[in-house]
Amino acid sequence: MNVSATMKKFGLEQAFKYLYKDPEKNMVKIMDWADKFAGDEFVTQRKVFREAITDSNHPYYGYIRRVLSDVDPHVMQTVAVNFFINASLIGWPKQEEMREKYQCNIPWAILLDPTSACNLHCTGCWAAEYGNKLNLSYEEIDSIIEQGKELGVYLYIYTGGEPMVRKKDIIRLCEKHSDCVFLCFTNATLIDEAFADEMLRVGNFVPAISLEGSEEATDGRRGAGVYQKVIKAMELLHEKKLVYGISSCYTSANYDSITSDEYYDKLIDLGAYFIWYFHYMPVGNDASVELLPTPEQRLEVYRRIRRLRAEKPLFAMDFQNDAQYVEGCIAGGRRYLHINANGDIDPCVFVHYSDSNIREKTLLEALKSPMLMAYHDGQPFNENMLRPCPMLENPEKLREMVAKTGAHSTDLQSPETVEHLCGKCDSYARCWQPTAEKLWEEESGR
Repeated sequence: MNVSATMKKFGLEQAFKYLYKDPEKNMVKIMDWADKFAGDEFVTQRKVFREAITDSNHPYYGYIRRVLSDVDPHVMQTVAVNFFINASLIGWPKQEEMREKYQCNIPWAILLDPTSACNLHCTGCWAAEYGNKLNLSYEEIDSIIEQGKELGVYLYIYTGGEPMVRKKDIIRLCEKHSDCVFLCFTNATLIDEAFADEMLRVGNFVPAISLEGSEEATDGRRGAGVYQKVIKAMELLHEKKLVYGISSCYTSANYDSITSDEYYDKLIDLGAYFIWYFHYMPVGNDASVELLPTPEQRLEVYRRIRRLRAEKPLFAMDFQNDAQYVEGCIAGGRRYLHINANGDIDPCVFVHYSDSNIREKTLLEALKSPMLMAYHDGQPFNENMLRPCPMLENPEKLREMVAKTGAHSTDLQSPETVEHLCGKCDSYARCWQPTAEKLWEEESGR
């Protein structure tokens, strides 16, 4: 870490110590300092944040105070320093340097599967296609993180399978890589008090809990009794003053309930700080095409999420419909990639075609491989940022990349041809296009 980075980290740590002495008074003072020293940087963001801490009618006025009162100070400081300093102020410039040096994509975050094993078998879950016998060893995950940090990557996201099957290794990695932030998509049924205490100790692990809406909907997809186990885990995390969020997949069957005011209010009451929305993807030979939202349903999701995050204190991200804010598809290493439990390096958590394995190539070699370079050269896949994906909205693009690079299916249980996968998306892409074009013209003011 260079001198400038060290000073920034020290400054943020001292700011937190000062803030917690008298949060109500010192929030504004710290904002004054930020305005003085930031100059022309982040002007819009600073303006919004100042409004949120000073205007009692602002939806995030209470949210910010809840963060300060309901999150353990050690956890808050650890996550903030690792995310804002290491992953952003230090990591981002290093990534840009590496992109220029190697002329390939360098990710901001790496998703990886510690295991394919799971204690549940949820309907429509792509991870279920892998089976339950694959694992990345502790040493392999450690090596991925070490290689990532050399490229400026300090954010790691566990998927699966159910990552909590590997609790001890997860905590060991949090300890060793105390300068990183670890997010984890989890069904939460394996979160107990002992693990919550370990989370409190390390401070740099944040779960994103899968929830389908109501108890009936959650248990219908995940199994009887799962909803109550999830609620119990959320209550425990809140009691321990830990940061956690929600992950929800919207389908034609549940889109209405999981974008409702009632759902949002329930999550806020339970202490969630963020929610990630994912569009259902028909991945796997047995995937149900009927669960794909109609254009009208997706448009309704688009409008509801924008309204809800403007009105309610819960930070929401819509993985598919927010592509306009990140200039299209972020997969293929542009902002993230996925490494499954067999070591295969997929361009996306939903696109299981690869020509590289972490056991045979370094991370940098994989980023320069034909498949990931095809992503690099093809992005954005559509000028309309509401049609970002080379699979869902532009299936001809994924067909072309797989054929050109010779990438193979990484589903070892039931390999799916790219033609079979994209064939399930062709009709969806055609139907969504007119709606997306009209909406994009409206949003772009054209």
